[in-house]
Amino acid sequence: MATGTSEAEKIPETRAANEVTPHSDYFSANHEANIRSEGESVDYDSKSVNSVGSDQEAQQALEVVFNDDAIYRRKSSLVPSVAPRPENSRRKTQCFVHSLLEKHDGSPMKDASYEGLAQERKIDKDAEGQPEASHHSRLLTKKQISDMAFGIRELSKKLAQIRIKLHVHNVFILAKAHDETLLAHTRETTEWLLTKDGHYRVYVEHTLEHNKIFDAEGLLRKNPAFKRRLKFWTNKLCAEKPQTFDIVLALGGDGTVLYASWLFQRVVPPVLAFSLGSLGFLTKFDYELYPETLSRAFQEGITVSLRLRFEATVMRSQNNKNTTRDLVEELIGEESEDNHTHKPDGTHNILNEVVVDRGPNPTMSSIELFGDDEHFTTVQADGVCVSTPTGSTAYNLAAGGSLCHPDNPVILVTAICAHTLSFRPIILPDTIVLRAGVPYDARTSSWASFDGKERVELRPGDYVTISASRFPFPSVLPLDRRSKDWIDSISRTLQWNSRQRQKSFKEWST
Repeated sequence: MATGTSEAEKIPETRAANEVTPHSDYFSANHEANIRSEGESVDYDSKSVNSVGSDQEAQQALEVVFNDDAIYRRKSSLVPSVAPRPENSRRKTQCFVHSLLEKHDGSPMKDASYEGLAQERKIDKDAEGQPEASHHSRLLTKKQISDMAFGIRELSKKLAQIRIKLHVHNVFILAKAHDETLLAHTRETTEWLLTKDGHYRVYVEHTLEHNKIFDAEGLLRKNPAFKRRLKFWTNKLCAEKPQTFDIVLALGGDGTVLYASWLFQRVVPPVLAFSLGSLGFLTKFDYELYPETLSRAFQEGITVSLRLRFEATVMRSQNNKNTTRDLVEELIGEESEDNHTHKPDGTHNILNEVVVDRGPNPTMSSIELFGDDEHFTTVQADGVCVSTPTGSTAYNLAAGGSLCHPDNPVILVTAICAHTLSFRPIILPDTIVLRAGVPYDARTSSWASFDGKERVELRPGDYVTISASRFPFPSVLPLDRRSKDWIDSISRTLQWNSRQRQKSFKEWST
């Protein structure tokens, strides 16, 4: 058996009785998008690892032949196995950004262990009669959620290394319709876009059609040709035809970006956010430079960062007046397969956090917390905050949770004013389906909110299911400082680890 002495070795071409051919990746373009790679792609199809089952050859399980044209990889990656590895089958998601890149890697698994078969069980209650149940992440199996989350992370890494050039025709402008300053900025940006290119169609909120500050009539009198290209969007248009828009321009603060996430509950166009608020974790661009920023983005292309979103569904108990029932038994016990105990009552895709709290009640909440098929704990506190990595700098931080880089594949769970000092914040993988429910014998109800909106009451027996969403949020990054953007944001907005530098010793000399 040929071996090497250096830490990095050339990938060997191996031959044995059973040969496993790895998958290959390719890029595809959609939505009239042209993708230009900034680095060289690497072909991994020249490797295969195999094993020989003979007892006499147990000491020499691999025959290694070095390929002079192969790339380099560490020796630890050359792990022999006693059987061919099962191939993966990953389902494509339906996000607009996902349509830019597609991945095909193998066929469905033919054999699976007991643990693997258990992962094919749906974690949450089935949604009988729900017309769009196939889009809900909570109804995926454990394996499907893992594949989906892995696919989104892999896609995000690829998108961070390439520049996407879009043929922009429809520009969506989002700003606070009641802020006088932002209305003036909206009018200024709209007029610049309409004047810049005769092919641009600009969509502004329908409430601005007769707004005196925006003065749509005055804009059309100035140039009647603008009439066919100045459009007005509604919430219904955003929900039903999100593919209409090529890019979203958010004028405001982080709240405006969250509002964009609320408007586009599924497919989200790339969001380019101009900083006009107070903090600005999510707003990456200076509004004063908007002509230069937009010209460069439309001509040279954009780089997109995919932000993980959560899908949260309110599940109502069918008989919450029976206090003898047990929520733990219904969710993970023998009654867990009974789909008639609960019914869905609204689903939300959120960018920051899901909060279950005591609401207007004067006493603390009692909340049962589940992860997949396990009962984690009973939370006795003012509430619990389940945050995305993006939302780690929001309510999660105020409640004492950890700062988390948005590229981390995690779910952050932080208690709000817990009734015990030992309830520390916990970080869980994003492949878990969490459920936070109000037990049947709870003294009071609780309240759930989603990115600070859609606040609903959770009565005894109700719960909220939280899982990684298959519709991430594409945020446009500055081309010049994309690699250090997050560190810059927490240093700028939180004064992270800002202190006077320690003075050096001055040696005494005679």
